[in-house]
Amino acid sequence: MRNSLFGATEWITRFAYVNILWMAFTIVGLVIFGFFPATVAMFTLIRQWIIGNTEEPVFATFWNTYKKEFLRSNLFGLVFYLIGLLFYINLQFMDMTQGGFYDIIKIPLYVFMLAISLTLLYVIPTYVHFELRFIDVWKNAFLVMMIHPFHNISMVLGSAAVIYVMWLFPGSLFFFGGSLAGYIIMGTCYHAFKKVETKKEQIAKNN
Repeated sequence: MRNSLFGATEWITRFAYVNILWMAFTIVGLVIFGFFPATVAMFTLIRQWIIGNTEEPVFATFWNTYKKEFLRSNLFGLVFYLIGLLFYINLQFMDMTQGGFYDIIKIPLYVFMLAISLTLLYVIPTYVHFELRFIDVWKNAFLVMMIHPFHNISMVLGSAAVIYVMWLFPGSLFFFGGSLAGYIIMGTCYHAFKKVETKKEQIAKNN
């Protein structure tokens, strides 16, 4: 019982610590330039925990990843911001246009926006899990999203549950808002990645 309580306390502390680092280094980068390096650093740590490397020094790993990935992660961030701007323009356009042909094209536009939004959930986990070129990260994120619909649902529902709990207990947002959502997303993506790797190994054996 004592060991279980100690283990639970250790994990709670770990998630709270990395969440505080994530927020602090986001602010250090003036938010707009700090958010993506801090998020990549947080996901890198969470991935290490998921694969069993729980002894990684938290601050050193976070800081080294933040510095190393600062420029490249902001390139990904730039694409995220541009996609967000395009979504905003599309939504404004659809809100202003009603009836006939415009109602017909809204359906594929919504489907397209949904597919892109789900792909974005896979981008940072793909980035930290694989060593890929910039464009290949996006290609792999999209392909994994397309072939794992249940993982998509799990990520959305899990993240929504975290947001709901944070809304009920606003004070917990400071300690667990980003890290818990990051764990759900990274954990789900990691499971999807392993399934893809297993399929590739099976195909290679059959050939």
